[in-house]
Amino acid sequence: MSLNAHSLLREMIKSDASDLHLAADNPPMIRIHGQLLPMDSIPVLTAEEVEALIRQLVDDSEYDELTKTSELDSAISLDGGYRLRINAYRQQNTLAAALRLLPNRFFQFEELGLPIKVLESISRLHSGLILVTGATSSGKSTTIASIVNQLNSTRPCHIHTIEDPVEYRHISNKAFVTQREVGRDTVSFAEALRRSMREDPDVIVVGEMRDLETMSAALTLAETGHLTFATLHTSSAMQTISRIISSYPASQQAQTRVQLASTLQYVICQKLIPWDKGNGRSLAAEILAVTPAVRAMVREEKTHQIKTAMQTNYDMGMRTMNQSLQELIKQGKLTFQTAFQYSEDKKEFQAVNE
Repeated sequence: MSLNAHSLLREMIKSDASDLHLAADNPPMIRIHGQLLPMDSIPVLTAEEVEALIRQLVDDSEYDELTKTSELDSAISLDGGYRLRINAYRQQNTLAAALRLLPNRFFQFEELGLPIKVLESISRLHSGLILVTGATSSGKSTTIASIVNQLNSTRPCHIHTIEDPVEYRHISNKAFVTQREVGRDTVSFAEALRRSMREDPDVIVVGEMRDLETMSAALTLAETGHLTFATLHTSSAMQTISRIISSYPASQQAQTRVQLASTLQYVICQKLIPWDKGNGRSLAAEILAVTPAVRAMVREEKTHQIKTAMQTNYDMGMRTMNQSLQELIKQGKLTFQTAFQYSEDKKEFQAVNE
Protein backbone atom coordinates (compact mmCIF):
# COMPACT_ATOMS: atom_id res chain seq x y z
CA MET A 1 0.00 0.00 0.00
CA SER A 2 1.29 3.46 -0.93
CA LEU A 3 0.40 6.19 1.55
CA ASN A 4 0.65 9.92 1.04
CA ALA A 5 1.66 11.80 4.20
CA HIS A 6 0.02 15.07 3.17
CA SER A 7 -3.28 13.30 2.44
CA LEU A 8 -3.07 11.77 5.90
CA LEU A 9 -2.51 15.20 7.44
CA ARG A 10 -5.44 16.71 5.54
CA GLU A 11 -7.64 13.88 6.86
CA MET A 12 -6.38 14.67 10.36
CA ILE A 13 -7.30 18.36 9.96
CA LYS A 14 -10.72 17.46 8.51
CA SER A 15 -11.38 15.30 11.61
CA ASP A 16 -10.66 18.30 13.89
CA ALA A 17 -7.82 16.36 15.51
CA SER A 18 -5.01 18.03 17.42
CA ASP A 19 -2.41 15.23 17.12
CA LEU A 20 -1.45 12.36 14.84
CA HIS A 21 0.67 9.40 15.99
CA LEU A 22 2.48 7.02 13.64
CA ALA A 23 4.13 3.78 14.81
CA ALA A 24 4.73 0.36 13.32
CA ASP A 25 2.12 -2.36 13.96
CA ASN A 26 -0.53 0.26 14.78
CA PRO A 27 -3.05 2.19 12.69
CA PRO A 28 -2.51 5.96 12.60
CA MET A 29 -3.91 7.37 15.85
CA ILE A 30 -5.51 10.82 16.13
CA ARG A 31 -6.41 12.83 19.25
CA ILE A 32 -9.81 14.55 19.14
CA HIS A 33 -10.82 16.71 22.14
CA GLY A 34 -8.29 14.86 24.28
CA GLN A 35 -9.35 11.33 23.26
CA LEU A 36 -6.90 9.15 21.28
CA LEU A 37 -8.67 7.18 18.51
CA PRO A 38 -7.60 5.04 15.54
CA MET A 39 -7.96 6.54 12.07
CA ASP A 40 -10.49 4.04 10.74
CA SER A 41 -9.77 4.58 7.06
CA ILE A 42 -6.13 3.45 7.34
CA PRO A 43 -5.08 -0.11 8.33
CA VAL A 44 -2.20 -1.10 10.58
CA LEU A 45 1.10 0.39 9.37
CA THR A 46 4.30 -1.53 8.77
CA ALA A 47 7.69 -0.20 9.87
CA GLU A 48 8.52 0.52 6.22
CA GLU A 49 5.31 2.51 5.73
CA VAL A 50 5.96 4.63 8.84
CA GLU A 51 9.49 5.37 7.64
CA ALA A 52 8.19 6.29 4.17
CA LEU A 53 5.63 8.68 5.67
CA ILE A 54 8.28 10.38 7.80
CA ARG A 55 10.59 10.69 4.77
CA GLN A 56 7.82 12.59 2.96
CA LEU A 57 7.59 15.11 5.83
CA VAL A 58 11.23 15.96 6.52
CA ASP A 59 14.09 17.13 4.34
CA ASP A 60 17.37 15.24 3.79
CA SER A 61 19.32 17.04 6.52
CA GLU A 62 16.55 16.41 9.06
CA TYR A 63 16.36 12.75 8.09
CA ASP A 64 20.14 12.48 8.52
CA GLU A 65 19.80 13.98 12.01
CA LEU A 66 17.05 11.49 12.82
CA THR A 67 19.20 8.61 11.58
CA LYS A 68 22.21 9.72 13.62
CA THR A 69 20.53 10.73 16.88
CA SER A 70 17.23 8.79 16.80
CA GLU A 71 15.48 12.11 17.59
CA LEU A 72 14.07 14.98 15.53
CA ASP A 73 12.01 18.07 16.35
CA SER A 74 10.84 20.18 13.43
CA ALA A 75 7.85 22.02 11.96
CA ILE A 76 6.20 21.73 8.56
CA SER A 77 3.77 23.92 6.61
CA LEU A 78 0.77 22.83 4.53
CA ASP A 79 -1.42 24.61 1.99
CA GLY A 80 -4.14 26.65 3.63
CA GLY A 81 -1.87 28.22 6.23
CA TYR A 82 -1.66 25.13 8.43
CA ARG A 83 1.53 24.31 10.33
CA LEU A 84 2.44 21.20 12.30
CA ARG A 85 5.10 20.35 14.83
CA ILE A 86 6.71 16.97 14.23
CA ASN A 87 8.66 14.88 16.71
CA ALA A 88 10.17 11.80 15.08
CA TYR A 89 11.91 9.18 17.19
CA ARG A 90 12.95 5.53 17.33
CA GLN A 91 11.01 2.93 19.32
CA GLN A 92 11.32 -0.87 19.25
CA ASN A 93 14.11 -0.32 16.70
CA THR A 94 11.65 1.29 14.24
CA LEU A 95 10.79 4.90 13.47
CA ALA A 96 7.72 6.61 14.93
CA ALA A 97 6.35 10.14 14.89
CA ALA A 98 4.00 12.45 16.77
CA LEU A 99 2.57 15.42 14.87
CA ARG A 100 0.81 18.35 16.56
CA LEU A 101 -1.42 20.72 14.58
CA LEU A 102 -0.46 24.30 15.43
CA PRO A 103 -3.41 26.72 15.49
CA ASN A 104 -3.38 29.02 12.46
CA ARG A 105 -5.04 31.97 14.18
CA PHE A 106 -4.64 33.93 17.39
CA PHE A 107 -7.39 33.83 20.00
CA GLN A 108 -9.01 37.00 21.27
CA PHE A 109 -8.92 37.45 25.04
CA GLU A 110 -12.64 36.67 25.26
CA GLU A 111 -12.07 33.26 23.65
CA LEU A 112 -9.29 31.97 25.91
CA GLY A 113 -11.39 31.14 28.97
CA LEU A 114 -9.19 33.18 31.33
CA PRO A 115 -10.35 36.24 33.31
CA ILE A 116 -10.26 39.27 31.01
CA LYS A 117 -9.01 41.54 33.80
CA VAL A 118 -5.95 39.27 34.27
CA LEU A 119 -5.12 39.22 30.56
CA GLU A 120 -5.54 43.00 30.30
CA SER A 121 -3.36 43.51 33.38
CA ILE A 122 -0.61 41.34 31.87
CA SER A 123 -0.80 43.22 28.55
CA ARG A 124 -0.15 46.49 30.42
CA LEU A 125 3.04 45.23 32.10
CA HIS A 126 6.44 46.37 30.86
CA SER A 127 8.71 44.17 33.00
CA GLY A 128 8.70 41.06 35.13
CA LEU A 129 8.19 37.32 34.69
CA ILE A 130 4.92 35.70 33.54
CA LEU A 131 4.82 31.90 33.90
CA VAL A 132 2.22 29.81 32.07
CA THR A 133 2.37 26.21 33.25
CA GLY A 134 0.66 22.88 32.77
CA ALA A 135 1.01 19.48 31.16
CA THR A 136 1.61 18.95 27.46
CA SER A 137 -1.44 20.02 25.40
CA SER A 138 -2.83 22.33 28.09
CA GLY A 139 -2.85 25.43 25.86
CA LYS A 140 0.24 27.16 27.29
CA SER A 141 1.58 28.29 23.91
CA THR A 142 -1.87 29.49 22.82
CA THR A 143 -2.25 31.69 25.91
CA ILE A 144 1.19 33.27 25.51
CA ALA A 145 0.79 33.74 21.74
CA SER A 146 -2.55 35.48 22.23
CA ILE A 147 -1.05 37.92 24.76
CA VAL A 148 1.94 38.53 22.48
CA ASN A 149 -0.43 39.15 19.56
CA GLN A 150 -2.19 41.81 21.65
CA LEU A 151 1.17 43.44 22.46
CA ASN A 152 2.15 43.26 18.79
CA SER A 153 -1.07 45.09 17.89
CA THR A 154 -0.78 47.85 20.49
CA ARG A 155 2.81 48.49 21.60
CA PRO A 156 5.80 49.91 19.64
CA CYS A 157 8.46 47.56 21.04
CA HIS A 158 10.77 44.67 20.10
CA ILE A 159 9.20 41.26 20.78
CA HIS A 160 11.79 38.45 20.66
CA THR A 161 10.78 34.76 20.90
CA ILE A 162 12.96 31.68 21.41
CA GLU A 163 11.11 28.45 20.67
CA ASP A 164 11.59 24.76 19.84
CA PRO A 165 10.11 24.87 17.24
CA VAL A 166 8.42 28.19 16.43
CA GLU A 167 4.71 27.44 16.88
CA TYR A 168 2.87 30.70 16.17
CA ARG A 169 4.33 32.96 13.51
CA HIS A 170 3.93 36.64 14.40
CA ILE A 171 4.07 39.26 11.65
CA SER A 172 5.40 42.62 12.83
CA ASN A 173 2.52 45.03 13.36
CA LYS A 174 2.90 47.94 15.76
CA ALA A 175 5.74 45.97 17.34
CA PHE A 176 8.89 44.64 15.68
CA VAL A 177 8.91 40.84 16.07
CA THR A 178 11.86 38.45 15.71
CA GLN A 179 11.60 34.68 16.28
CA ARG A 180 14.46 32.20 16.76
CA GLU A 181 14.03 28.45 16.47
CA VAL A 182 16.30 26.22 18.55
CA GLY A 183 18.30 23.92 16.29
CA ARG A 184 17.76 26.08 13.21
CA ASP A 185 18.55 29.64 14.31
CA THR A 186 20.38 28.96 17.60
CA VAL A 187 22.02 25.97 19.28
CA SER A 188 20.04 26.11 22.56
CA PHE A 189 17.57 28.07 24.68
CA ALA A 190 20.31 29.04 27.12
CA GLU A 191 22.66 30.32 24.41
CA ALA A 192 19.88 32.31 22.72
CA LEU A 193 18.86 33.83 26.04
CA ARG A 194 22.45 34.87 26.79
CA ARG A 195 22.70 36.55 23.39
CA SER A 196 19.25 38.16 23.64
CA MET A 197 20.50 40.92 25.95
CA ARG A 198 22.46 42.30 22.99
CA GLU A 199 19.46 42.20 20.66
CA ASP A 200 17.63 45.11 22.34
CA PRO A 201 14.39 43.24 23.24
CA ASP A 202 11.51 44.69 25.25
CA VAL A 203 9.44 41.50 25.43
CA ILE A 204 11.00 38.02 25.45
CA VAL A 205 9.19 34.69 25.06
CA VAL A 206 11.08 31.59 26.23
CA GLY A 207 9.52 28.40 24.91
CA GLU A 208 10.31 26.43 28.07
CA MET A 209 12.42 26.84 31.20
CA ARG A 210 13.78 23.33 30.92
CA ASP A 211 17.04 23.59 32.89
CA LEU A 212 18.84 25.68 35.49
CA GLU A 213 20.73 27.70 32.89
CA THR A 214 17.52 28.72 31.14
CA MET A 215 15.80 29.55 34.44
CA SER A 216 18.72 31.74 35.51
CA ALA A 217 18.74 33.59 32.20
CA ALA A 218 14.96 34.16 32.26
CA LEU A 219 15.09 35.51 35.83
CA THR A 220 17.96 37.83 34.93
CA LEU A 221 16.10 39.16 31.89
CA ALA A 222 13.00 39.85 34.00
CA GLU A 223 15.17 41.46 36.68
CA THR A 224 16.81 43.79 34.14
CA GLY A 225 13.53 45.33 33.02
CA HIS A 226 12.30 42.98 30.27
CA LEU A 227 8.77 41.57 30.13
CA THR A 228 9.54 37.84 30.04
CA PHE A 229 7.14 34.95 29.29
CA ALA A 230 8.06 31.32 29.92
CA THR A 231 6.46 27.91 30.40
CA LEU A 232 6.98 25.06 32.87
CA HIS A 233 5.44 21.61 33.26
CA THR A 234 3.97 22.20 36.72
CA SER A 235 0.38 21.86 37.91
CA SER A 236 0.02 24.52 40.64
CA ALA A 237 1.36 27.95 41.54
CA MET A 238 3.01 26.66 44.72
CA GLN A 239 4.65 23.79 42.84
CA THR A 240 5.89 26.21 40.17
CA ILE A 241 7.63 28.46 42.70
CA SER A 242 9.06 25.49 44.61
CA ARG A 243 10.30 23.87 41.37
CA ILE A 244 12.27 26.96 40.37
CA ILE A 245 13.83 27.49 43.80
CA SER A 246 14.70 23.80 44.32
CA SER A 247 16.42 23.68 40.91
CA TYR A 248 19.23 25.80 42.36
CA PRO A 249 22.00 24.55 44.65
CA ALA A 250 21.17 25.02 48.34
CA SER A 251 23.74 27.81 48.64
CA GLN A 252 21.90 29.87 45.98
CA GLN A 253 18.29 29.27 47.02
CA ALA A 254 17.97 32.23 49.38
CA GLN A 255 19.14 34.62 46.66
CA THR A 256 16.83 32.92 44.12
CA ARG A 257 13.84 33.46 46.43
CA VAL A 258 14.67 37.17 46.59
CA GLN A 259 15.13 37.36 42.81
CA LEU A 260 11.90 35.46 42.11
CA ALA A 261 9.96 37.54 44.64
CA SER A 262 11.05 40.76 42.93
CA THR A 263 10.43 39.66 39.32
CA LEU A 264 7.43 37.29 39.28
CA GLN A 265 4.16 38.95 38.20
CA TYR A 266 1.72 36.13 37.39
CA VAL A 267 1.56 32.34 37.43
CA ILE A 268 -1.18 30.74 35.31
CA CYS A 269 -1.51 26.94 35.65
CA GLN A 270 -3.73 25.45 32.93
CA LYS A 271 -5.69 22.27 32.20
CA LEU A 272 -7.81 21.57 29.12
CA ILE A 273 -10.65 19.31 30.22
CA PRO A 274 -12.78 17.31 27.73
CA TRP A 275 -16.53 17.85 27.94
CA ASP A 276 -18.62 14.88 28.97
CA LYS A 277 -20.36 14.82 25.58
CA GLY A 278 -16.97 14.69 23.85
CA ASN A 279 -17.43 17.61 21.44
CA GLY A 280 -15.10 20.16 23.01
CA ARG A 281 -12.87 21.12 25.94
CA SER A 282 -12.87 23.83 28.59
CA LEU A 283 -9.90 25.62 30.13
CA ALA A 284 -9.51 25.39 33.89
CA ALA A 285 -6.79 27.62 35.30
CA GLU A 286 -5.22 28.36 38.66
CA ILE A 287 -4.12 32.01 38.71
CA LEU A 288 -1.70 33.71 41.06
CA ALA A 289 -1.23 37.48 40.85
CA VAL A 290 1.94 38.40 42.72
CA THR A 291 0.94 41.10 45.19
CA PRO A 292 3.28 42.64 47.83
CA ALA A 293 1.93 40.08 50.31
CA VAL A 294 2.71 37.19 47.94
CA ARG A 295 6.21 38.60 47.31
CA ALA A 296 6.84 38.47 51.05
CA MET A 297 5.63 34.85 51.16
CA VAL A 298 8.08 33.85 48.41
CA ARG A 299 10.96 35.77 49.98
CA GLU A 300 10.35 34.44 53.49
CA GLU A 301 9.81 30.75 52.57
CA LYS A 302 6.07 30.89 53.31
CA THR A 303 4.87 29.57 49.95
CA HIS A 304 2.38 27.29 51.79
CA GLN A 305 0.33 30.47 52.44
CA ILE A 306 -0.05 31.23 48.71
CA LYS A 307 -3.11 29.00 48.34
CA THR A 308 -4.99 31.09 50.93
CA ALA A 309 -3.98 34.26 49.06
CA MET A 310 -5.50 32.87 45.86
CA GLN A 311 -8.70 31.78 47.62
CA THR A 312 -9.28 35.18 49.24
CA ASN A 313 -8.39 37.47 46.31
CA TYR A 314 -10.92 36.25 43.76
CA ASP A 315 -11.85 39.86 42.92
CA MET A 316 -8.30 40.36 41.59
CA GLY A 317 -8.70 37.44 39.18
CA MET A 318 -6.89 34.98 41.46
CA ARG A 319 -8.30 31.50 41.89
CA THR A 320 -7.24 27.99 42.81
CA MET A 321 -7.70 25.10 40.40
CA ASN A 322 -10.64 23.88 42.50
CA GLN A 323 -12.33 27.28 42.28
CA SER A 324 -11.86 27.27 38.50
CA LEU A 325 -13.35 23.77 38.26
CA GLN A 326 -16.32 24.86 40.36
CA GLU A 327 -16.91 27.76 37.95
CA LEU A 328 -17.07 25.34 35.03
CA ILE A 329 -19.60 23.19 36.91
CA LYS A 330 -21.78 26.26 37.54
CA GLN A 331 -21.56 27.16 33.85
CA GLY A 332 -22.81 23.68 32.95
CA LYS A 333 -19.61 22.82 31.05
CA LEU A 334 -18.49 20.01 33.39
CA THR A 335 -20.19 17.56 35.69
CA PHE A 336 -19.00 17.15 39.26
CA GLN A 337 -17.57 13.71 38.38
CA THR A 338 -15.45 15.04 35.50
CA ALA A 339 -14.23 18.06 37.47
CA PHE A 340 -13.36 15.81 40.42
CA GLN A 341 -11.05 13.72 38.20
CA TYR A 342 -8.99 16.82 37.35
CA SER A 343 -8.82 18.31 40.85
CA GLU A 344 -5.36 18.58 42.43
CA ASP A 345 -6.92 18.53 45.94
CA LYS A 346 -9.79 16.05 45.77
CA LYS A 347 -10.50 16.05 49.51
CA GLU A 348 -11.04 19.83 49.54
CA PHE A 349 -13.01 19.69 46.27
CA GLN A 350 -15.40 17.08 47.65
CA ALA A 351 -15.85 18.95 50.94
CA VAL A 352 -16.73 22.21 49.18
CA ASN A 353 -19.25 20.51 46.89
CA GLU A 354 -21.04 18.48 49.57
